[in-house]
Amino acid sequence: MATSQVIYIGELSTEATHLQSSSTIRTDAPIDNNGLGRTFSPTDLLATSLASCMLTIMGIRANESALDITGTKASMTKIMASNPRRVAEIQIEVEIIDRGLTDTQKTVLEKAARTCPVALSLSESLKQTITFKYRS
Repeated sequence: MATSQVIYIGELSTEATHLQSSSTIRTDAPIDNNGLGRTFSPTDLLATSLASCMLTIMGIRANESALDITGTKASMTKIMASNPRRVAEIQIEVEIIDRGLTDTQKTVLEKAARTCPVALSLSESLKQTITFKYRS
């Protein structure tokens, strides 16, 4: 069974529907590529998927150890290249609320983030620059 359906709705925009839940996401071509930049571009979603996957897998590892990482956030910057036009680098800064994490727990969370399914699915030529910051 298909996971989603994507429809071109005109003006360089698409609407994707998650078939199981009926939730939708719209994309728009970015201003620097003939679009209007009204919402996420497809390449924004690619990079955002990495950040979202990292936090999800960190959450799974945290749950396994009864850790609370609620409020952890990731800020993502996507860097494009040309010839061919592609995502060249994704920079992600993960800010983890430190509620007494040990060094071992921090290592487990960071490894979980770096080895999430999206991270492992991206081409090795796409540079992933990941940093972790801890705050009280």
